[in-house]
Amino acid sequence: MKAVFMLLIAGSLTLNAQNKIPVYLDENKPIDERVEDALSRMTVEEKVAILHAQSKFSSPGVPRLGIPENWMTDGPHGIRPEVLWDEWEQAGWTNDSCIAFPALTCLSATWNKDMSLLYGRSIGEEARYRNKNVLLGPGVNIYRTPLNGRNFEYMGEDPYLAGKMVVPYIKGVQENGVAACVKHYALNNQETNRHTVNVVVDDRTLYEIYLPAFKAAVQEGDAWAIMGAYNLYKGQQACHNQYLLNDILRGEWGFKGVVVSDWGGVNDTREAIFNGLDMEFGSWTNGLTEGASNAYDNYYLAQPYLKLIKSGEVGTKELDEKVRRILRLSFLTTMNTKRPFGSFATEEHALAGRKIAQEGIVLLQNKNNILPIDLNTTKKILVVGENAVKMMTVGGGSSSLKVTYEVSPLDGLKKRIGSQAEVLYARGYVGDASGNYNGVVTGQNLEDNRSEAELIAEAVSMAKDADMVIFFGGLNKSNYQDSEGRDRKELELPYNQDKVITELVNANQNLVYVNISGNAVAMPWVNQVPGIVQGWFLGTEAGNALASVLVGDVNPSGKLTFSFPVKLTDNSAHTPDGNLGAATYRFPGTKDEVKYNEGLLVGYRWHDTKKIKPLFGFGHGLSYTTFEYGKVAADKKEMTTDDKITFTVNVKNTGSREGAEVVQLYISDLKSSLPRPLKELKGFDKIKLNPGEEKTVTFTVDKEALSFFDPDKHDWVAEPGDFEALIGASSTDIKSKVKFKLK
Repeated sequence: MKAVFMLLIAGSLTLNAQNKIPVYLDENKPIDERVEDALSRMTVEEKVAILHAQSKFSSPGVPRLGIPENWMTDGPHGIRPEVLWDEWEQAGWTNDSCIAFPALTCLSATWNKDMSLLYGRSIGEEARYRNKNVLLGPGVNIYRTPLNGRNFEYMGEDPYLAGKMVVPYIKGVQENGVAACVKHYALNNQETNRHTVNVVVDDRTLYEIYLPAFKAAVQEGDAWAIMGAYNLYKGQQACHNQYLLNDILRGEWGFKGVVVSDWGGVNDTREAIFNGLDMEFGSWTNGLTEGASNAYDNYYLAQPYLKLIKSGEVGTKELDEKVRRILRLSFLTTMNTKRPFGSFATEEHALAGRKIAQEGIVLLQNKNNILPIDLNTTKKILVVGENAVKMMTVGGGSSSLKVTYEVSPLDGLKKRIGSQAEVLYARGYVGDASGNYNGVVTGQNLEDNRSEAELIAEAVSMAKDADMVIFFGGLNKSNYQDSEGRDRKELELPYNQDKVITELVNANQNLVYVNISGNAVAMPWVNQVPGIVQGWFLGTEAGNALASVLVGDVNPSGKLTFSFPVKLTDNSAHTPDGNLGAATYRFPGTKDEVKYNEGLLVGYRWHDTKKIKPLFGFGHGLSYTTFEYGKVAADKKEMTTDDKITFTVNVKNTGSREGAEVVQLYISDLKSSLPRPLKELKGFDKIKLNPGEEKTVTFTVDKEALSFFDPDKHDWVAEPGDFEALIGASSTDIKSKVKFKLK
């Protein structure tokens, strides 16, 4: 009503004869009616104007009608600091320091949909408070290779898990009147040549591996926006792609929302008009090249589109469809007077981030029960590694953040342990001493001019005198590591960390390695190091979360969402198998083309089917307690395609402390007319159990869980025959199985 009042004062709006407000401003009317009413009042120029950006992160509304601008913000891990109107440089605000939430790899590793909802609600509140109505996230591109620099922003290698975890996130964000913009649709699985590479993938692999999470986001999550990808598919840019956007997204899935381009992802006006794009944003001020004086008027969906309309070369049917979708977005967000006000940089959000981080941390190896740290006997702890002190919220690309604070692993340990034990620090290695990204400056001085030999010698000398050594290593968010724009060059740890770890464990066998990364790394010393923890990028509360798990205040319950290969060639995108073509051709391919010749066999599907033992398998994660699985049972031996079948299994906590276990259901098709992976995840449940407590876990599946995509029929097929349900603690730790038949 405030918008109506202001428009009446300005004289640009008059009430109708019945003294009623216009339909488009009446929130009691259905959105479709409001959209049509607003559309009927707009000029062609106003319609074209709302299709494209007016600044780095905003697009125009319709001031004459009181329809506000749209303001985007980068997620998916926190609300990006304000930049200048036309540039990436910082705007210099003093009140835009946010809470950084854990990276999405950590969120998915919780295997807990409640944590996903909490995440979405919290970050949605932060976006709403900052008056952003579109959050550019979450990301659900599939983890195809451990070298993808952007994997840390995604949800792992399994399409079923990613689909189940993305839906609550979307719902949580959109409860705040903020649109989730799910990205990057589709097949954006590498940063190398991302603007030019055409992905060659068969239909079956596309539908079974790379599309299900996006489909879930649309049909189950009701996402209000989708972001296109940079790469090409079938020779067309993904941001204006007939097959992906018109045929599948809108045609097959019924998507009603807005398709937003990735920044600078538009390359052709006519394709953008006809192939499903709604809103164009760009990396430079004109979306094409740097520094044009008439800026946003030069966008593909700006003056070039308007000229085609006015010359009669194209009609306005597609224009009206785009505007309808953008107006709908406005009525759901900026024009919704009932949406909450949000909150920003609060303690509540910081604690939510810590809770998610604690649930996502994965205990990979725990020989001799080296963890949790026994503070009764451990009185001197040596912390080694640059990642123990380096801020990880700055850098990495568009998810780089300016935060209110960030607790380092070293500070988190010192705070938690206090006077119970002495905590010392040695650098061990120098990685990237810089702390400046896009004008956000950490203020850390990590310069160290000592030689590699001197740094190692210091750490080894101190290790000999310590009760325990904790090495915080892994990757960082610098170029060619976990960072947008460039892929990793190798699976091995950077900065010669392997040498440091080897020398440390030779000096002190009580060594725990904490891997800070969003990707798998090689661990040639795995048999010598008793304790290994996957520590992710955990955001604002990183150090506190890690300390709580290391000392045992929190029992770890995270599980891996991607496989750790022993060596790079054990990953299907890098295997030298002659039948699949040269490894360099499959990843990263040439400048113009990459072939997904491994097909369906991504991640654990490859390891299982080819009998290649991973370093740590998909779904793996240990606990400080132990769990005993009973035998899985089915409620029937046969089911029909319009029926369901239910599996039950008892799980008991046989240890001495409370813990949570992720019970996983895999389905195996024992005989199929088309090749299928050995097994596929089709259900999971995270349960908490007190010592001695036992619970029954139930999974119910229908024909969808048994189906594969038949490219000849272009449809999902549940083929009659014999199947097997497998219950496991991970893909490599199957506890029991039961056969059943589909009639």
